[in-house]
Amino acid sequence: MSSNHEQRSSHESYHDKGQTTVAVLDERRRAALAEIDNAPFSWFHVKVCLVASVGFFTDAYDIFAINIAVNMLGFVYGHTNNQLNTDQSLGVKVATPVGNLVGQLLFGWLADVFGRKRMYGVELMIMIVATFGQALAGQAPAVNILGVIIVWRFIMGIGIGGDYPLSAIISSEFAATRSRGRLMTAVFAAQGWGQFTAALVGIVVVEAYKDSILSSPFPCRYPVDHTWRLLIGLGCVPGVIALYFRLTIPETPRFTMDIERNIAQATTDIDNVLTTGKSVFDEDAPVQRVKAPKATRSDFRAYFSQWKNLKVLIGTSYSWFALDIAFYGLGLNSSTILTAINFGNPTSAKTTSLYVYENLHNICVGNLILSVAGLIPGYWVSFLFIDSWGRKPIQLMGFTVLTVLFIIMGFGYDKLNSTPSNTKAFVFLYCLTNFFQNFGPNTTTFIVPGEAFPTRYRSTAHGISAASGKLGAVIAQVGFSRLVNIGGTNKFIKHIMEIFALFMLTGIFSTLLIPETKQRTLEDISNEEQEGYIKGVSAATS
Repeated sequence: MSSNHEQRSSHESYHDKGQTTVAVLDERRRAALAEIDNAPFSWFHVKVCLVASVGFFTDAYDIFAINIAVNMLGFVYGHTNNQLNTDQSLGVKVATPVGNLVGQLLFGWLADVFGRKRMYGVELMIMIVATFGQALAGQAPAVNILGVIIVWRFIMGIGIGGDYPLSAIISSEFAATRSRGRLMTAVFAAQGWGQFTAALVGIVVVEAYKDSILSSPFPCRYPVDHTWRLLIGLGCVPGVIALYFRLTIPETPRFTMDIERNIAQATTDIDNVLTTGKSVFDEDAPVQRVKAPKATRSDFRAYFSQWKNLKVLIGTSYSWFALDIAFYGLGLNSSTILTAINFGNPTSAKTTSLYVYENLHNICVGNLILSVAGLIPGYWVSFLFIDSWGRKPIQLMGFTVLTVLFIIMGFGYDKLNSTPSNTKAFVFLYCLTNFFQNFGPNTTTFIVPGEAFPTRYRSTAHGISAASGKLGAVIAQVGFSRLVNIGGTNKFIKHIMEIFALFMLTGIFSTLLIPETKQRTLEDISNEEQEGYIKGVSAATS
C-alpha cells in the first residue's frame, strides 16, 4: 500500500514538475517576444530594411521597365505601325503579374513550412536568372522572340512574387512594435525608387544611343534593339548585390519559436541578433520541442472558420485586389495614357529616325515625371503617418480620395484634354492618383497582411492577399488591352477611369473588415490567447 502511495506521489510530483516546466517555457516565450517588441531601433533593423528594400527596388524596376521597353520592342519587332499588336503587348505586360500570382502563393506557403531564411534568396536567384535571360533572348525559325520574352517574364514574375510575403514577414517579425509600420513602409517605398530608376535608366540608355538612332534608317532597329536589352538587363545588378546579404540573414525568432517550436534556440537567437545581428546555432545542443498550435489542414480550417479571422483575410485580399486593378491598370499603361493625351508627343514626321528618338525619350521623361511627382512622395508621407495615424484610416482615406479622383478624370476626360493647359491639369490629377495610391492602400495592403495573422500562417495569408492583388492586376491588364480601343484608338480610356472609380469605392467597404494594427504586438493582433499558448513539452532530441 505504501508503495502505491509512493508511486502516486512521485507521479504527482512529476506532473507538477511538468506543469512547472510548461509554465516556465510559456513565460519564457512571452518574455522573448516582449524583448523583440520593445527592442530599441538598431543597426540590425537598418540591415533588415536595406536587404529587403533592394529586393523591392529590383521588383519594381523589373515590373515597370516593360512600360518603356514595350515601345522599344515595337520599333524592333512590331510589324504594323512599328508597334506591337494588342496581343503581343498584353502578353509581354501580363506575363509578370501572372508569375507574381504563382510566386506569392508558392513562396508564401513554403516560407511557413521550411522557414523564412531557407526561402529568402531563392526568389532573388530566380529573378536574376530570368532578367538575364530576357536581355539575351533571341529569335529562330521555330521560336518567336516575344514568346521567349513572355516565358522569361513569367519566370521572373514567380521570383518577384516570392519577394512579397518573404520581405513583408521578415521585416514585420524582426521589427519592434512602435516602429514596425515605418520599417515595413521603408521596405515597400523602395518600389517608388525602382520605378523612378527604370525611367532614369531609360533616358540614359536612349541618350547614349542618340547618335546611333539618328544615323540609322527608320525604324532604327539595330540601335533600339540594344537599348531595350540594356534597360531590362541592368535590372539584375541590384539583385546580385543583395543576394549575399539575403542568404546570410538569420531566421526570425518567431519562426524558430512558434513553427519549429524550439524556444531555447529562439531565446538565444534574440539575444544574439539584437546585439551582433547574427544567429549562432549549436549543433550539439539538445533540442526541446514544445507542444503548441501546429499548422495543419484541420488547424487552418479551425482558425479561418472563425468569422473574426476569416473577415480579416477577406478584407486584406479584396482591398489588395481592388487597389491593384487601378494601380497596375495605370502603372503598366502610363505610356499609352501619356500618348493618348498627347503629352510630350514627338513633333517630327512619323517615318524619321528623329521621331524614334523623340518618342522613346519623351516616354521615359513622362514616366520619370509621374514617379517623382506622385509615386515617391506618396510612400514617404505614408512613412511619416503609418505608426501615428494608423493603417486603417490611411487606407480608408486613400480609397475615398481615389474614388473622387477617378470620377473626375473619367467623367471630365474630354474636357480635361480639350486644350494644352487642360491636359496639364489632367497630368496633375494623374500624379495625385499616384500619390494617394501610395499614401493610401498601396502601402497599407502590403503592411496589414504581414501583421494580422499568427506566425504559422502569416506568410501563407500574406501570399493569398498579395496573389488576390495580382489577380486584380491581370484582370486590369487584360481588360485595359481589350477595352482601350473601343470606338477608336485610346477612345475608351475615360470609361476605364470610371470603372477604376467603382473598384476604389468597393475598397472602402473591404477596409472596414480589417483591424487597426498600429502599436499592437503581432501576437495580440493574431486573435489567439497567448497565456497558456504552450501546452506541453516533447521529449528532448539531440
